[in-house]
Amino acid sequence: MVNTKVNLCGLTLDNPVIPASGTFGYGYEFAELYDINCLGTFSFKGTTKDPRFGNPTPRIAECPDGMINAVGLQNPGVERVIAEELPKLKQCFHKPVMANISGFSVEDYVYTCEKLDKEEQVGWLEVNISCPNVHGGGMAFGTSPDAAAEVTRAVKAVTTKPVIVKLSPNVTSITDIAAAVESAGADGISLINTLLGMRIDLKTKRPVIANKMGGFSGHAILPVALRMVYQVYETVKIPIVGIGGVSTAEEVIEMMLAGATAVEIGAANLVNPYVCRDIVEKLPEVMSKYRINSLSEIIGGAH
Repeated sequence: MVNTKVNLCGLTLDNPVIPASGTFGYGYEFAELYDINCLGTFSFKGTTKDPRFGNPTPRIAECPDGMINAVGLQNPGVERVIAEELPKLKQCFHKPVMANISGFSVEDYVYTCEKLDKEEQVGWLEVNISCPNVHGGGMAFGTSPDAAAEVTRAVKAVTTKPVIVKLSPNVTSITDIAAAVESAGADGISLINTLLGMRIDLKTKRPVIANKMGGFSGHAILPVALRMVYQVYETVKIPIVGIGGVSTAEEVIEMMLAGATAVEIGAANLVNPYVCRDIVEKLPEVMSKYRINSLSEIIGGAH
């Protein structure tokens, strides 16, 4: 009998499979398709201090083996998420959930994290630092070690639950950012967020997306994500949540061998809404095939 359990920042997951933020809503839409309690957990839609309508349309562009999105963090704001979304989520998901949080200033992050930290259903705070810093010239918090550390320290000062900082891959050295957030007190790191990409429409000869550029995700980015998880594992001692291009049980194991404790599945949910359930069901078979008795024993096994 194989053991799929892993420990993520002090909380035990039945398996390492986690639908990624922005691809799974607040869970209840997928609960109409299957029992989402089979998942390790899931990261709910990125939440900000204030409601956001998001970017102008079109927001989505197709790519070979992936997609580009520039949704722009559309969400109802943290107050309504707590008042309306979490009670609905509680009806269909009976495990701790991961709260994904975005902000445009350190104060935004502090406010939203402090609010969600008090919610019983929230097990982890996944802090997305790929947002533009409105007080820092518009550069994303996650592209500067100092800015990344500042957000991490500020959030840790007002929270009690594990803080997992989600890193942007659009940097020269991912290890410098990872080391900075670890030294500032992060309990874990999730990576990677989307790469920056674009498409151009040959008929209009203009960018497909109204925002011109957007986040490139999908199966094509798996090798980049694996490389960065591998590098960060050799740099930090805290747990890593691997994200990027994963769509099979075999790729979950590959990501764990690179150094991930748990693995988020993103764009694949938009292609096949049953993909996370299917991966959970397939994991024991794939483990047996590769003579793996316990997933927790293979974390970082490729090093």
